Amino acid sequence: MNPAILADRFKTLHYDPDQDAVILLNRAKYPHEIEYVTCRTVEEVARAIEDMIVQGGPPLAYAAGLGLALARPDKSSYEAAAKRLLATRPTADDLHHIIPAVRERALAALAAGGDPKQAVLDYVNGEIERGNRVSRMCGEHAAGLLDDGDNILTHCIPGAALCWMLWTAKQQGKTIRLIATETRPYLQGARLTAQCAVELGVEVTVITDGMPAHLMSRGMIDNYVTAADRITMDGHITNKVGTFQIAIAAHYHGIPFYVLGYDGPDPNTESADGVEIEWRGGEEVLHCAGRRTAVVGAKALYPAFDITPPHLISAIVTDRGIFPPTLIRRYWETEG
Repeated sequence: MNPAILADRFKTLHYDPDQDAVILLNRAKYPHEIEYVTCRTVEEVARAIEDMIVQGGPPLAYAAGLGLALARPDKSSYEAAAKRLLATRPTADDLHHIIPAVRERALAALAAGGDPKQAVLDYVNGEIERGNRVSRMCGEHAAGLLDDGDNILTHCIPGAALCWMLWTAKQQGKTIRLIATETRPYLQGARLTAQCAVELGVEVTVITDGMPAHLMSRGMIDNYVTAADRITMDGHITNKVGTFQIAIAAHYHGIPFYVLGYDGPDPNTESADGVEIEWRGGEEVLHCAGRRTAVVGAKALYPAFDITPPHLISAIVTDRGIFPPTLIRRYWETEG
């Protein structure tokens, strides 16, 4: 079994019936501190998502879904809770699929005289189980793209599928080395991605966000692998800001860029024009690891995501297989 904690979402977030609370691993502090945050209200869950305690498209969607179980069991409360949770992070598509589905199940149970809280929990826990299966299958397919001895560059935290990709490659007898961008300003690469590699026994080297093109020019990178917070039906991907510029460098140097696409494109987003990019407070860029790094008086910008066009992407890997980005629409035509 894959030993990396972040490979199993049940190890990082769950509903505790004894406390009537959602329990979240604090990814803003992990792995330097193992802290679990207890959220007893919808608002506390929403703030945990906004404050980056929970990160990554699927995990924040699952946390938000569990948060709906904390709402008062009446129609207006469920509607208000869903609206608040949907407003937390605009870019990743999982949130915008799960919350409407959870709300409808809660309201249906309420109308039928059933237990809406249990309906919410049954659905979200089922989605977490499905997401874990998707992650494993996606990672297993991706491992087949790697050769023994590859140096793989990552940006941000590609999530559970990366863990399964690395684990599967090891089981296939491949020696894989990971190069992780630190990923400013929250250092997801230096902390989360690197921790996953350490847990899996995979050699990992952390670099600053400005180093990839130079390392590529020196022949030190064989593949570039990221996840995607949203995939459009025409093959664009939205991911942590910086993904696009590294993709340009990889394309220039002839290095394949593979996207861990989990369960595929968002059927509601036809093209990049339909993606809302989240702009976070520039104050976050002026700090790093809890300390101010910029001169007082300086301003900052923080678009949290960028969009990479399909011509820069070699393949999008999903639980159903590997697709050229311009043919990702076929994911929806593939059964099982």
